[in-house]
Amino acid sequence: MEMITGGGCSSKKGKNDPAAQDPELENALIKIRHKLMVMSGKGGVGKTSVSVNLAMALADKGFKVGIMDVDIHGPDVPRMLGINKEMLGINAERKLVPLNYSENLAAVSIESLSVSKDDAIIWRGPVKHSAIRQFIADVEWGDLDFLLIDSPPGTGDEPLSVAQVVQGAKAIVVTTPQEISLADVRKSINFCKTIKMDIFGLIENMSGFNCPHCGETIDMFGIGGGQKTAEDFGLNFLGRIPFDPKVVACGDSGTCFQETYKDAPVAEAFRRIADQVAALTA
Repeated sequence: MEMITGGGCSSKKGKNDPAAQDPELENALIKIRHKLMVMSGKGGVGKTSVSVNLAMALADKGFKVGIMDVDIHGPDVPRMLGINKEMLGINAERKLVPLNYSENLAAVSIESLSVSKDDAIIWRGPVKHSAIRQFIADVEWGDLDFLLIDSPPGTGDEPLSVAQVVQGAKAIVVTTPQEISLADVRKSINFCKTIKMDIFGLIENMSGFNCPHCGETIDMFGIGGGQKTAEDFGLNFLGRIPFDPKVVACGDSGTCFQETYKDAPVAEAFRRIADQVAALTA
């Protein structure tokens, strides 16, 4: 599908509200109850892993969930879901059809429009903005309880475009416990305040490691820093997720960690966070 350039970045509503000027965009957004952008201040904090596993946990609870991968230059969602060999189809209304992972979970990514999955996407901001608009308006998402938007790290073009295009979106900020990550998270929090995007909550990832041999918890990156940051800023703390190398292995192979290791602390952590998300949106 041809990508059309154009657009700018504004979070204001009214006459600058893209949905008000774009009937297709408005019609798509009205069918999505909750829009949550998963973001981080820096790379390497497991943001995409959190996006994918939280989407799976919500879908497993019976919610209709979509996951939209707007990490244009590093689209990893299809690979982590094990659907990266497939291409997006087009229905009779010439809408893109998301890739189904399960009955309750579907995904859209720029990788699923690329014939060669290893091709670099070399786009400037206006083209990325238009692609994000098309990922909503030109996709047959149908009725969703949750749309999780996996954003690249930082506060650049993609999160700015999401703020403008996806009216009503709220941010879930992912961090690890150590100070260097928390410093960047505070920038993400201030970014959301500047563009007037509500912050839904904060997740602390890689929060401790349960030794498989002795069972002792090892604080590789510290523990509790994310919760303290949430408390300092008056934000919802959605939970902490321990580190487990098997999460990495499952992501690489496109295997659902929560199905394979149902009793693992990480699986339980995502179930608790999904319960928290559901309770806060009830």
